[in-house]
Amino acid sequence: MDRFRQEKLQRYEEFIDKRLKPDLVHAIAERDKVFEQQKTFSDLRKNIENLEKNSVTSLRTLVNLGSEVYMQADVPDTQRIFVDIGLGFHVEFTWSEALNFISQREERLARQIEEYTRLIASIKAQIKLVYEGIRELLQLPAERSVQGPVF
Repeated sequence: MDRFRQEKLQRYEEFIDKRLKPDLVHAIAERDKVFEQQKTFSDLRKNIENLEKNSVTSLRTLVNLGSEVYMQADVPDTQRIFVDIGLGFHVEFTWSEALNFISQREERLARQIEEYTRLIASIKAQIKLVYEGIRELLQLPAERSVQGPVF
């Protein structure tokens, strides 16, 4: 293989290893964070709906103080709850207000998941395209399999 092809091959491999793969790992991690937020809001919605359905006006629960240390707490009035809206801020909501907020937040999170999923697909397509460039550079025959390389 001549020097030009070897340098070009090295640049392709560096681009994949130093740019595309880290971008892919980062996008997947960010999407996973959004999935976790979505699950948290879904659980909160189910809990509020359960409180409404069972007409719970007071309850006794365990509260995580941090580092998995719990304390028993009595909630004399469950009609209003505090919801973490981000950046360390909590807002006091009635059940219906909280459900409305959660619904809007879940829609936004679903859109973010779709965006990250498209980004991940785009990065995977770019990786595949660069691998195709490497294949052509090495003058290897095209793969006949339906499934491409696993990333």
